[in-house]
Amino acid sequence: MRLAPASRTPSIRATETAHRTAPAPADSDPGLDQQPTGRRFAGVATMIGSGLSNQTGAAIGSQAFPVIGPVGVVAVRQYVAAIVLLAVGRPRLRSFTWWQWRPVVGLAVVFGTMNLSLYSAIDRIGLGLAVTLEFLGPLCIALAGSRRRVDACCALVAAAAVVTLMRPRPSADYLGMGLGLLAAVCWASYILLNRTVGRRIPGAQGSAAAAGISALMFLPVGIAVAVHQPPTVSAAAYAIIAGVLSSAVPYLADLFTLRRVPAQAFGLFMSVNPVLAALVGWVGLGQSLGWTEWISVAAIVAANALSILTRRG
Repeated sequence: MRLAPASRTPSIRATETAHRTAPAPADSDPGLDQQPTGRRFAGVATMIGSGLSNQTGAAIGSQAFPVIGPVGVVAVRQYVAAIVLLAVGRPRLRSFTWWQWRPVVGLAVVFGTMNLSLYSAIDRIGLGLAVTLEFLGPLCIALAGSRRRVDACCALVAAAAVVTLMRPRPSADYLGMGLGLLAAVCWASYILLNRTVGRRIPGAQGSAAAAGISALMFLPVGIAVAVHQPPTVSAAAYAIIAGVLSSAVPYLADLFTLRRVPAQAFGLFMSVNPVLAALVGWVGLGQSLGWTEWISVAAIVAANALSILTRRG
């Protein structure tokens, strides 16, 4: 899961997958509709690089699992996310009221749980399936409450794909799948909480504060891991690289992208992340999927894409 640092939470129209504050999406500014094709192309290229960076970071982080485990990698990633967000958001913590602090604390808890459950799922069932199951969170948020028949059909297609992925078989790792679904629940909760934080606190201050709290929560975890499972230089490097590629790079890339492409296009591209994860897992980690899994992943991505493309306004 990528860094989701800001008051500009994923909108329903963008399938709730764009998780940045920063600039408003391009389609919110009529003047950007006439921008040069080159700028749009740059935005698309940046989205591709951002997606690959995010999934590559997760794959590289998994190389440290044998030494410090998913918990250690997530702890380092939380530290990197906090450094990036606190530097960008510069929250004025003393000015926060309790009414503002409540969703921030909730966001911090969900942020840490989301990444921990995702990385634990990656350790057990592989990158592609873990990210696909996690993606159900924003997909459910996007489809929830819709009265359109096409969305109902999309929901049925996604549900059938999940049932297929989780069908009983000797090699099924139900704990790993459960962790992937927990990550999905956390991502959905993150979207709703981030929306609340965005309404109550200006700019990226709320998300930056949440990232800082989450990092503090993982501080004793990181110390415990370092004491009981001393990291090697390579394991520490893998974890740090994962934090940079899956947190810092996507955040900065999306600051650039949201000024150049419409929110609908941004959400549509984000829906392809499960496919990117499966490809990165296959090429980089040798985690091959069977044809049934590939069809299920494609069905979930197609359900989301169809829902986005058929929306108006």
